This record gives sequence, C-alpha cells and structure tokens, in this order.
Amino acid sequence: MSHVGVGPRAVMRAVAFLTTGVLAVPALAGCTSEDPAGKPLAEQDVAAAARARISDGGTLRWAVDSVPDTLNAFQSDADATTTRVAQAVLPSMYRMDETGSPVRNPDYLESAEVVDTEPKQVVVYKLNQQAVWSDGREIGAADFAAQWRALSGKDSAYWTARNAGYDRIEKVERGANDLEVKVTFSRPYADWKALFTPLYPKDVTGTPDAFNDGARRALKVSAGPFAVKKVDTKGDQVVLTGNPRWWGEPAKLDEIVLRAVPRDERVSELVAGKLDLAEIDPETADEVTLAAGPRDPATGTPLMGPGGTPAAGPQGRSAAEALRSWAIANGSDEEAAEEEVLAREERGEAEAKARRRQQALSGFELRKSLEPAYTQLALNGAEGPLADERVRRAVARALDREELAEAVLKPLGLPAEPVGSHLALSGQPAYADGSGALGEQNAKEARALLADAGWVPGGPVKKKDGEEAAGAEKDENKDEDKKDEEKSEGGDDGTYIVGEDDKNKDGKNKDGKNDDGGNDDAGDAKDGADRESGEKHSSGKNTAQGGAPGAYAPKGTAAPAGAAAAPLAKDGKELTLRFVLPSGPGSGTLRTVADRITDMLKEIGIGTRITKVPDESYFKDHIAAGEYDLALYSWPASAFPATDARPIYAKPVPAADGSLNVAQNYTRVGTDQVDQLFDRALATLDQKESRDLLRKADSRIWAAAGSVPLYQRPQLTAARKNLANAGAFGFGTPVYEDMGFLKKGAQGSRPTAPASPSPSS
Repeated sequence: MSHVGVGPRAVMRAVAFLTTGVLAVPALAGCTSEDPAGKPLAEQDVAAAARARISDGGTLRWAVDSVPDTLNAFQSDADATTTRVAQAVLPSMYRMDETGSPVRNPDYLESAEVVDTEPKQVVVYKLNQQAVWSDGREIGAADFAAQWRALSGKDSAYWTARNAGYDRIEKVERGANDLEVKVTFSRPYADWKALFTPLYPKDVTGTPDAFNDGARRALKVSAGPFAVKKVDTKGDQVVLTGNPRWWGEPAKLDEIVLRAVPRDERVSELVAGKLDLAEIDPETADEVTLAAGPRDPATGTPLMGPGGTPAAGPQGRSAAEALRSWAIANGSDEEAAEEEVLAREERGEAEAKARRRQQALSGFELRKSLEPAYTQLALNGAEGPLADERVRRAVARALDREELAEAVLKPLGLPAEPVGSHLALSGQPAYADGSGALGEQNAKEARALLADAGWVPGGPVKKKDGEEAAGAEKDENKDEDKKDEEKSEGGDDGTYIVGEDDKNKDGKNKDGKNDDGGNDDAGDAKDGADRESGEKHSSGKNTAQGGAPGAYAPKGTAAPAGAAAAPLAKDGKELTLRFVLPSGPGSGTLRTVADRITDMLKEIGIGTRITKVPDESYFKDHIAAGEYDLALYSWPASAFPATDARPIYAKPVPAADGSLNVAQNYTRVGTDQVDQLFDRALATLDQKESRDLLRKADSRIWAAAGSVPLYQRPQLTAARKNLANAGAFGFGTPVYEDMGFLKKGAQGSRPTAPASPSPSS
C-alpha cells in the first residue's frame, strides 16, 4: 500500500484549505461530558510476554522497505527505517503509549516539568544518572544545547529538514547539577515534549560538517539498548547489536537485522525462512492466516479456508470434480484418459508445491492492528474546478466514507470506522469527530452545490483539438501516462482487498449477485441511510435508493439515487477530474477505493479520468508538484498536531521568485483563520485549551473540503509464532530490549486468532 511519510515526526502528513466567506462551525463535541477522543479502535497485537519467558540471545530478521540513506532523523532524506534505527539506538525523552500519547521514558528521564511561565517558559529536565553514551560520557546539557543550535534554523550551514519547536528556544544551559538541563523558551511552546527525541550526541550535532555527513552511514556513538553495527548497502541490510554500556533492562536479542525486502517479495522470503517479522499485504495476510489455522492430522492440509470457510478438497477440487477426473482417467477414451492423467500429474505437483509453501508459513501467525496513519482523498484546490470551494464540498458530500472504510477494513476483521479528524486518530487526546462541519453524505445537496457553482447537467460541450476536459490538466506526456495505465490494466500487480475485478460491466458478480451475496431486488441501503437525501426512514429502509445497479423500473419512473447522473458541463467543458494513482505492487487497495469513489462521483455527474503512474514518481512528480485533481495517499498521525500539522494546513504564501510556497500543503488550500487557531494552540500551556483550539481548527478544515479523511490504515504483520513483544505495534513505540523468542515450553499460551474473512481479488 502506498504510504507517504517517514516516521512519527520527520515529515508529517499533508493538506490544507482555501475558503471564502465565513464558515459556520457546529458546536464541538468537546462541550459534552463524554470525552470525544474515545478509545483506539484497535489494540496492539504484539504477543506480549514477560521477559522471564523469553530466551536470551538470537537474531531477529525484520523486513523494512529500504536501507536508509541517512541515520540522521532530522535530514530531509530520512525515512521510516531511519526512525526505527533511532528508536533502538538513541535516547528519547518521551515515547508513545497505546493511545498515541507521549509518556516519559524513565530510562533517560527522571522528570521534566515546566517550572516557570513568566516572564518566560522554562522547562527543567532531570536525567537518569545512569544514562551514558556508548563511549562512556554522561548524557547532559552539552548534547541538548548542540542539538538546539543545529535545529534552531539560525545557521543555514546545517542541512535540516525542520526546526519546529527548536526555533522557539532562547537558551539551553546546565541546571543545578550535571543531571539537570534547563531550557528557556523565547515564546510559549505547548508541544515542548516533542523536543530532544531522538537526542543525538554532540559529536553529531556540534558542527555543520558532523551533522550533514557524520551520521549518514554510521553512528559511532549511541545510547540505546542496541547500537549500529553496520549499514550494509550491498547486502541491503542494517545490523543492530546489543549495547554493552546499556544501563536498562538488557536486550534479549543478540542482534536485529533490518533487511530491505520489497513488499511483493516478502511472502517468498517468509517461505524460505529468511525473515521472522514483516509487514505484509492483505493477500499475504490471508495466506498466513490459512496456513496457521487448524490442520488435518493425517494429511497436514488446512481444515478451514479463508474467512472460516471449509477448505477445498485434494488438489483444491470438489468431490464431484475429483470423481469425474478419476472416471475420465480410467475411461475407454484413451486420448482423453491420457490428457487427464497428465493433467492430474500437473495438479499433483502444484498441490505438493502449495503444501510445502503452507507448511513453511505454518510457523507464522498474523498480527494485526490499525496503523497510526490514515488514508485521505486530497483535492487540489490550486486551479480548475476544485479551486471553487463549492465543487470541493460537493465532491466530499458525495462520498460514503463508511462504505469506503468497510471496503478496506471489514474483510480484514478490523474495526471499519471512518476517520473523523485531520489532526488526530480515535483515542488520541486531540481527537474529536469534526466531520459535521462538512455535513453527511447527501447527493442531492452535492448536486445543488455544483449547480450553484454553474455546473449543469447535459450542458453543451465545446471541445477543440488538443483541449482537455475541465480539471484534467494538459499533459505533454500523455503517451507515457497511457503506457503506465496499459501496464497496469489486466495485470494489476497490487492486491485488491475488496475488488470488483470479477464483476460484469453491469456491476454484478459472475454469479449474478451483488457483493453482499444478495440479488438485485434486495436494494435496501445499509442502516436505512438515504444516499439521495442523507435521511433515514422510520422503517429503516432506504426508499429513495431504489433498485441496485442492474435493476430496472417501468418507463417513466424517476431514476433512483445511485444511478449515474447526466454529466455536468460549464462554459462548454465537461466536469472531469484527473484522479492520479500509483501503479506498483501493494497499491491495489488504493485503486479499489478509487474505483468506488469514481462511482460515487458519477452519481452526481462528475466524471473522472484515472491515471496510474509509477510509484517512484507518484509523490514527487504528481502530488508535491500539484499535477493532479484527486489523489489518495496516507500520512502518519502525530502526538503533537499543533506543531506537526500546521505546515500541512498553513495557507500557501507567495515566495520571493513569484512561485507559491506550499510547505507541506499539497492541496494548495488554506485560510488565515486556520493558521491563527494553530498558532493559539501552539502558544498555550493549558492542554485542554490547546485541544479545544485544535478541534475548532479541524472543523474549519473539514468545512473547506481540501482533504477528506477516509479510514485508518490496516497494519498487518506476519510474525514467527515464538516471537514475543513484536508485531502490529499500533500507536505504541516498540520496546526493543523486550523483543525475543519464547523459551521452549513457553509457547502455545497465546491462542491462535480465528481466520479472518478473505480479501476479494
């Protein structure tokens, strides 16, 4: 699955919004007695075990997406593997708990508190007296001061990706003793707990040369349960080994090997026994679940198939098919018998290969949760139809976000609730569902917004040679785009979680049924919701929905909601939006979601032109460059949204050269009002006030409709069954020293999870 982002804080999410006029924002949920933050939708799944049950020693082989170009998390080319290494080998003052909230890390920090607010904010850190760098030197104020100077933004010789928070520090000095660090701020800073995590030694941050080049391929000095042994670019791996100077609970593992393995090759590496832990796609997850399930003691074959369905018989065939095959192979027609015998031999070989594969995977289990990241639909408001807020709102009001979340998460057995905030996820302190500021799905109101913006059905379309429909930019590289699309057609290398590939053009499956297994005459909408008006009827039935696609009514009957509306046009141009998607392995889920969104937009008369592009150019050449109308991509959630989300939603400003400085606001939409709310949230030390301001900002972001959060991303991990304290971590920061393999006799205490429903493909 495509996921844009490099870790918890290095480069956070994206999107912001341009509005005109005054937005009516509903009362916040925070005004009620019930906490709107709620709880995390899914817990960690890491096979938690006490350290006493875990063996000492061993090597964990962990699949990652890449060998990092740098080990400096504050540089622009840092990635998710950079973050993983930093978590294992460097000090962190705070780590994330299971709700995505920062908690003090006692291995490094005895206490940290705001001791003064007037005339200036002062924070005093009291360090663990045992905390030392791997060269024996105490961790102290000199390290804090060097990192502040490097990241303050005052010295351009330091090649930093960000300086948020550090630019608000006035000075860093020694406190009452060597174990105290006193930080004085020039301006109040609510997210001060975000600072100095990770903390690099002054050897790395003390000079521009050391910062820029000294920690790209090696970290000579570290201070975690592990240390970097080597970064092997030829072998595509990073090797971490136990730190002999570590003062905390000793690491259970001898080594952690982070191996760069492409996602579409991970199942083969698991089968070959070359990995112990790997994030995987839904198709592989289904295979792991099947292999880990109950097996026939005589044959070793699984008793149950995906989703708890009975497993297929020998060679994957029904009893009737097997009997027919036997009859042909032993029949009087010698030519047919010979062909069937050969076919049976081929099937036997394939069955043996599949059995070996399943046997190899039976040592693994699926651990699943929800990732601290969400997938959104981004609407580029820089130019074209989406520069009009009414059109953006119409697009957003056409979407059934619950249906989209269910399409991705329900087949995996994960909670399928749409995300209600741009700034936090369910369970995090800043979370509240602000989607009411936009309004619920309502096709009728969406069409009214489009009509108000001048887009009318069936309008005359004037198209000159070489002219594109509105919203689809003129692309000089059409042939290249077409080639990318053709490459993906028919040979989709991604995994569709809930695909529609086996439907006929009329929207039915090959067996004539709809996705839910019902026939066309079962046209009632889910939960009694009316797609046309957004209302529910007392019967719970959706009377406006009418028949499902493919059902017909007598001539003259009004078209039901859900039927494609007449294409809209304005000034002689059709309303067609360019929908850009990645084409590589693992992107099937995004493409499935895009297909459903396309159908929803068609219902209100908006056309889409899907363009599939290579993964390596998707973000850089299209999202960041603004060469799209609609796009799907994911960004990580943050424990510090006032800091990390501001550049994503900040109003773009003109640069000195006349270009538009968008920072990370790739939708090119923003408002002064949202900026002011972020600034106020960042400047108050009252946590409740800060949360309320962030929730107000989120409501206004929803109303601007530059970005529509859809669902929290699934986190699917294949883990060796005897591996403990590792897997789908959810919000929590991994505790690397507690990871390890269970002692003999300690296995079997964790029940195998029931088989999940099978993803469609």
